[in-house]
Amino acid sequence: MNAEVLAPPQWRSIDFISDLHLASDTPRTFDAWSRYLLASPADAIFILGDLFEVWVGNDARFEGFEASCTTILAEAARLRPLYFMVGNRDFLVGHEMLDACGITALSDPCVLQAFGERWLLSHGDELCISDTEYQRFRVMVRDPAWQANFLAQPLQARQRYAREVRTQSEMRKQGMPEPSNWADVDPDVAVDWLRRADSKTLIHGHTHRPASEPLASGYTRHVLSDWDLDHTPYRAEVLRLNATGLARLPLDLALA
Repeated sequence: MNAEVLAPPQWRSIDFISDLHLASDTPRTFDAWSRYLLASPADAIFILGDLFEVWVGNDARFEGFEASCTTILAEAARLRPLYFMVGNRDFLVGHEMLDACGITALSDPCVLQAFGERWLLSHGDELCISDTEYQRFRVMVRDPAWQANFLAQPLQARQRYAREVRTQSEMRKQGMPEPSNWADVDPDVAVDWLRRADSKTLIHGHTHRPASEPLASGYTRHVLSDWDLDHTPYRAEVLRLNATGLARLPLDLALA
């Protein structure tokens, strides 16, 4: 996976999106994403995790909703470079699927060199160290042995497990505080990542709290918006980078 991407000089704009949580029961979000991916004027698009609500293995891409998603991804990748970083929901998206679609895999974190700057990219979940329950879960499911055992199960069994996990997740959300009170990126850890990457700016998703704010003196973060056009309030925003800097664009302006 690419740990560093050098933008070619002909790129004039680069888009960042994350946390669309695409699923068969969010058709409006899927349609908006499809329209955006095929019509964006950006020279490249970076998807920084949680494109899918759940991904149970690369063999899922041949049928149903997942097949529709991979068809759009492959078509979009023929129009412009697409880059993909896994998130906490779609960490089982692998090289087999990405290669078939013509998409470049990114490590987390990854540095993008563009317009004379070094931009540190991450999904963001690993930086939320105060969410200790999730961090234990993350260590478990990122273990190659756990993944091998899970992927060895029949597809239907994995899909059934994913539905159960999603139902439990939705039940937990009902008793959880609003996203503004969720665990957030630890600023000290984030600044340490930035220093080691020789970067001043972090771009990440995961927290569903879009904002641009300082992490410490000389260091800034830009949090990507989640997307949801199936429930109010509607949300769909693109972060676009060009020679003048970063701009947050509502979806209609991102397609203009």
